[in-house]
Amino acid sequence: MQAFSPSGAARAPQRFHPLMIGMHWLTLALLLAVYVLIEFRGAFPKGSVGRDTMRLWHEMLGLTVLGLVFVRLALRAVLPAPEPLVAPRWQQRFARLMHVALYVFLIATPILGWLMLSAKGKAVPWFGFDLPSLVGPDRALGRRFESMHEAIATLGYLLIGVHAAAAIGHHYLLRDDTLRRMLPWRRLDAPSKAPLVTENGHEPA
Repeated sequence: MQAFSPSGAARAPQRFHPLMIGMHWLTLALLLAVYVLIEFRGAFPKGSVGRDTMRLWHEMLGLTVLGLVFVRLALRAVLPAPEPLVAPRWQQRFARLMHVALYVFLIATPILGWLMLSAKGKAVPWFGFDLPSLVGPDRALGRRFESMHEAIATLGYLLIGVHAAAAIGHHYLLRDDTLRRMLPWRRLDAPSKAPLVTENGHEPA
């Protein structure tokens, strides 16, 4: 493997594409809103307009996250990505596993919510539109979908926390560019603060 920035060679981008960066932080903002809406709906009594409004926005924003995931996957397939930073193999495998787990979480949770609403015979709203039901009315099935939806959503706290902790650890402990490459306020051509490293672990001459 060549040095991370070999002289005279075509260089991979130092950061993720601005569209990928924007989609990453938009997804995070929507996820935070989805969790806040469902966790604090209890501030309003059952049957109240406030509680119903929070539930409605929880559902609409959750479905929006689902749509954004597929946009992100499409962008990931066509936009150039930075060259992976040199890291121990176990870290590379853990990072890949975390990314797969996060994408499964982002797709499965809203789909299970959609299935839950469908099975309970409720409308599936999305900003003035009613999305089609995925299954016919079945209250018992709806309760199973609800349990699965809530279980994966709870697991999402752990996945998001580990993902954030890893990024912070890379930034402050390992002092590499893992987090910097995804920050929206860094210039695309900003030089890396991490040392240039070859596969054998030495800095190039």
